[in-house]
Amino acid sequence: MENKLNLPRSEEKIKKRLHKKEKMLEVAAELFSKKNYHEVMMDDVAHLTNVAKGTVYNYFASKEELYFTIMNNKFVNLNSSLEDKISNEISVIDSLHTFVVQLYMFMAGHQNFFLMYQREFLNKQNELCGQLKQMDDKLKTMLAGIIIKGETEKIFRDIDEEFVVRLVLGSIFGAVQKAIEEKYLPSKLAEEKEKLFDFILHGLYSGFDNSNVRPLKNKTIVLTRTIEQSRESASVFSELGAEVIIFPTLEIVPPNSWDQFDELVSASNKIDFIIFTSAHAVAMFSKRIKETGIVFDFNLTKVVAIGNKTSSVCKDFNIPVHLIPKKFSSEGVIEELSKFDLKNKTIFIPRSAIGREELPKGLEELGAAIKTAPVYNVSLPTKELIAESTKKLAESRTDVFIFTSPSTFENFLMIMNIDNAAFYFKGKEVAAIGPTTKAAIESRKVKVDLMPDEFTIKGLAQKMVNHYKTKKG
Repeated sequence: MENKLNLPRSEEKIKKRLHKKEKMLEVAAELFSKKNYHEVMMDDVAHLTNVAKGTVYNYFASKEELYFTIMNNKFVNLNSSLEDKISNEISVIDSLHTFVVQLYMFMAGHQNFFLMYQREFLNKQNELCGQLKQMDDKLKTMLAGIIIKGETEKIFRDIDEEFVVRLVLGSIFGAVQKAIEEKYLPSKLAEEKEKLFDFILHGLYSGFDNSNVRPLKNKTIVLTRTIEQSRESASVFSELGAEVIIFPTLEIVPPNSWDQFDELVSASNKIDFIIFTSAHAVAMFSKRIKETGIVFDFNLTKVVAIGNKTSSVCKDFNIPVHLIPKKFSSEGVIEELSKFDLKNKTIFIPRSAIGREELPKGLEELGAAIKTAPVYNVSLPTKELIAESTKKLAESRTDVFIFTSPSTFENFLMIMNIDNAAFYFKGKEVAAIGPTTKAAIESRKVKVDLMPDEFTIKGLAQKMVNHYKTKKG
């Protein structure tokens, strides 16, 4: 009982002690930022913190420990923050953007630390703890890794990494110094960080051409897909300079029943062609085959993959692809398969539980026997999954909404409680991945401004770049 009564008092004592320690660190950081290390005295820290000199020594055994604590705390926060944010980026340009912007804003927001850092590592006035040197090296290694990756992918020009690291950090720190001297407000810092990134990117970009680097800069795009697809697709647009709001409108779940699928892929059924219409279909097909232990002999079946992404996922699952239609659409598949004699041939289409009928009907007209089975269901994402996306959408001025299927469009309307789609999208540009999606959108009296010639995300990105170039011209 006594411990319980004393607990609040103990907590209050701990809070006061922590507050006093933080105050000492704050005062000391300001002193170290303005004076050389040897000029700062523990008496000064005590005086400015309104405590006795002995009290300062109760918290820090020496001036060296006090200095190290300030530098170490900030370095740990900086490096861990950068690592976390960069680990979530897909493209090398996004990684570079994150590094440059986050480092600039951190240093500008912790000016005393920045000035101490300048003295410690640039002017070399102090030669203290090797642990600080290790953390500085970690920062530089992080940047070097981004640069090497960019060189490997042929996005950045071939240049000495160590030299580039020094140039990039020098540019960032020079910009921070200017921000401190001119006392930039937060709005000015936000503006300058993007100018700084553009300057650095232009210096690194391979085959640099002002007209082609980040042509979608200052454009905000809302991308509606599943959360898994959206991150990869978003990188295509963010590399071109766009701000991308990932808005999941689909969640992929198993079908209500696997009975139909299991029966169709059993050894007793001969399948001449199997058509994978999406990466999801490939992944769920493969997962179910593995779960059941069914051995599907692809030597007896020709595999058709609609789209390069679907083909790539087939290869990931060791499924041989025999045919990729030139047009990534039902029409394109029918056109390609019309070159074969399909009379009395069995074609299996594993697909969504709400798959459209254009493809099966078109192939039946060519004489084929069509078998379909659901391998996945599409449902609305949970509120928790879309909470952040909804918030970003409300706070942003959107230039383009991208819809990659009729389901992404219809689900977006449901999630946002949009009754009058034509009114909601008035004055906004809408992009559709292909003709089926375009038709679904236009059935709601919404104008589709962009549709690519090649029905892929990359094709759409190129169409968007050309679209804005034309408008600008």
